[in-house]
Amino acid sequence: MNTPAHLLIGAAVMAPSRQGAANPMPRKVLWAALVGALLPDLSLYLLAGAALTIYNIPPNIVFNELYFSDTWQRIFAIDNSFLVWGVLLAIALWKRSAWGIALTGAALLHLALDFPLHHDDGRPHFWPLTGWVFESPFSYWDRRQGANLIAPLEAFACVVAAITLWVKRPGMVLSVVFALLLLAELNVARTWLFVFQDS
Repeated sequence: MNTPAHLLIGAAVMAPSRQGAANPMPRKVLWAALVGALLPDLSLYLLAGAALTIYNIPPNIVFNELYFSDTWQRIFAIDNSFLVWGVLLAIALWKRSAWGIALTGAALLHLALDFPLHHDDGRPHFWPLTGWVFESPFSYWDRRQGANLIAPLEAFACVVAAITLWVKRPGMVLSVVFALLLLAELNVARTWLFVFQDS
């Protein structure tokens, strides 16, 4: 899935319930869910961003060669491991840390949504036990693998997630963040479907 979709859905699922005006939504927990939903993609943004902007490496080399290199895949294995995030969630549950549960829960949800939607660009989700990568028959971005059906469903899920979050009245700043994420998701979905595809 696209990163904005992960953030919106992760926040909506992990958002605490608002118990009326006397008990406002704990924004710390909501921010933790947003961070957790981002963390499995963060290394890709840092690596690709540095390669593209600092080292001026062409995008086709970054995404067709470096992305699949052993070094990058070893990094992705750590922050995309169900086992690593599962252990961290268990610790958060043991500590009864609301923000820790939101962060690790959103990260695990990110992985659960990515697992069936990466065709030939998946991650080794079961590191350190194995470096095996699941090759799904579906892709969230490649129309040859069903993205023309998946992308609208993803966009719809993001609209529902954003509305769910706005109903909880998280405050002006977070409401704007959710609006920007939704706009980014809709723009990215449009780009994948109509700009980068040739069929």
